[in-house]
Amino acid sequence: MSPVLNRTADVTRQTAETNIRVAVNLDGTGQSQLSTGIGFLDHMIDQIARHGLIDLDIQCEGDLHIDGHHTVEDIGITLGQAFAKAVGDKKGIRRYGHAYVPLDEALSRVVIDFSGRPGLHMDVSFTAGMIGALDTQLVFEFFQGFVNHAGVTLHIDNLKGHNAHHQCETIFKAFARALRAALELDPRSAGVIPSTKGSL
Repeated sequence: MSPVLNRTADVTRQTAETNIRVAVNLDGTGQSQLSTGIGFLDHMIDQIARHGLIDLDIQCEGDLHIDGHHTVEDIGITLGQAFAKAVGDKKGIRRYGHAYVPLDEALSRVVIDFSGRPGLHMDVSFTAGMIGALDTQLVFEFFQGFVNHAGVTLHIDNLKGHNAHHQCETIFKAFARALRAALELDPRSAGVIPSTKGSL
């Protein structure tokens, strides 16, 4: 009999720059309700939900009249906080996940470790500065905010690609698949923290 899961969280973040609410269910079906004010960012976060089988509700009002920086970074921060809260003590999870995802000419690899130690290593050379209304420099800021507050080690490499939309989409899809693998409960180590230290 499968255990009853309650790996959910609801987190709000309010500053002079952004007002954000994030609700997450790590054991969802890939449903999302997204309103970040940046259409392409909504599209990318929808990839996390769909391909990670994670239910996400993200509502944000940000100072987009300035630019997208505060909105994108703060959503990454709040999403990271929600993941940290939802995953709890990490008992029984597989901990590590990785994925390669192609989209036409583009190919990306993402590797994640729910280690408790924040670290981002990202090797991506976007071929365009903007994708829709999203500044491609802010993709790094999104993931930096996430890793700092989720407490994960994350490696992101775009291995191939000359279309920036394709590059970005493969990154987010691979991130979603890596999350799904890392957060999956391992029946062989139910109730066990996946570390020789006994805590993560």
